Amino acid sequence: MVQVEQDILAKNNAFADTNRRRFAAQGVFAINLVSSPGSGKTTLLVRTIETLKTRLALAVVEGDQQTSLDAQRIRATGVAAIQINTGKGCHLDAQMVGRACDRLPLADDSLLLIENVGNLVCPADFDLGEAHKVVVLSVTEGEDKPLKYPAMFRAARLMLVNKIDLLPYLNFDFEACLANARRVNPHIEVLPVSAVSGEGLEAWFSWLERGVGAAQAARGGLVQRLQQRIAELEAQLAAR
Repeated sequence: MVQVEQDILAKNNAFADTNRRRFAAQGVFAINLVSSPGSGKTTLLVRTIETLKTRLALAVVEGDQQTSLDAQRIRATGVAAIQINTGKGCHLDAQMVGRACDRLPLADDSLLLIENVGNLVCPADFDLGEAHKVVVLSVTEGEDKPLKYPAMFRAARLMLVNKIDLLPYLNFDFEACLANARRVNPHIEVLPVSAVSGEGLEAWFSWLERGVGAAQAARGGLVQRLQQRIAELEAQLAAR
């Protein structure tokens, strides 16, 4: 069983490396959004797209076991989206994402939002070639989720605590949630947000825009290095 798992992950990681090189070459900032079902991930995604589509080039990969309902919601915003149905599978893998990107109008210096299957277990182990995993935790789920699913929160760069507009009606302890997340991952960033009221969303949008800017700058540096190397090779050929 261990050998089978290692072989599967090794194959996936090879596809993830291919995706990562592709994203780097195009200056694409790819984010893997993960959560349990019902966290409000798709609503947050729609709100994000509606705001950022006038600021950034965007594309979306939607993962679900069945139906294309979420992709339809995304396409209604005017942004290109590819639906991946995993059937009995509980996560997206890198090969699926690579094939989806082949069908997307993936622009240079753009933002790629990958909405993974609702599951806090399997997606933690599968690298898709993304820059970061972003875990969405709803205040209706309980502050102990990071301790129950440590692999996911350990793998995430950012935790969005969603539905904070409901805090007055719940016994959710935000500080305890934050402490639990940082107990598992001391370096995790945390942003409280509400996809309904809009509270905290500008901080999330700014986080994404900084990521796109960094990917764009890295691409520019890569292009400059390639041009410099080409010039060096041409000079060497001319000297012969």
